[in-house]
Amino acid sequence: MTDSSVPAQRASPSTPLRPLRPSAHRSGAGRQGRLPGKEAARRLAKAQTLWLATVRPTGSPHLVPVWFVWLDGFFYVCTAPKSVKARNLDVNPRVVVALEDGVHPLICEGEATTVPRPWPEDVVSTFRSKYDWSIEDDAQYARLVQVHPTRWHAW
Repeated sequence: MTDSSVPAQRASPSTPLRPLRPSAHRSGAGRQGRLPGKEAARRLAKAQTLWLATVRPTGSPHLVPVWFVWLDGFFYVCTAPKSVKARNLDVNPRVVVALEDGVHPLICEGEATTVPRPWPEDVVSTFRSKYDWSIEDDAQYARLVQVHPTRWHAW
């Protein structure tokens, strides 16, 4: 069995997978639930777009860029209630999110839940100040999703 935070490698197609050993450039790999440092928090507050991966009922991934806010240790994303990602989350709440930066990746595995209305005012106001977007008044993106981080990967 391999650690999910460590990529696997194969010597040849006929040999079993074995985990790669973490190296210095994977300094944040596998951090359980804890944000890997103050710089990561700064990047999350500043970033405009997040990649969100959900799992289709068939097991295949669905990856989309989304607007988000990072607040009090959680990611918040708005989506259309009948979107592919919303339907996927109804079946499987496990997600992966990642910042767009491929040079210094910041990736987080987590569990998503739907936030019932009325939505927390601090989340609403953070979306408003970050994107000039009133999520409460948006009829299309009427589902607020909270992602609870369970594992971080950064290098």
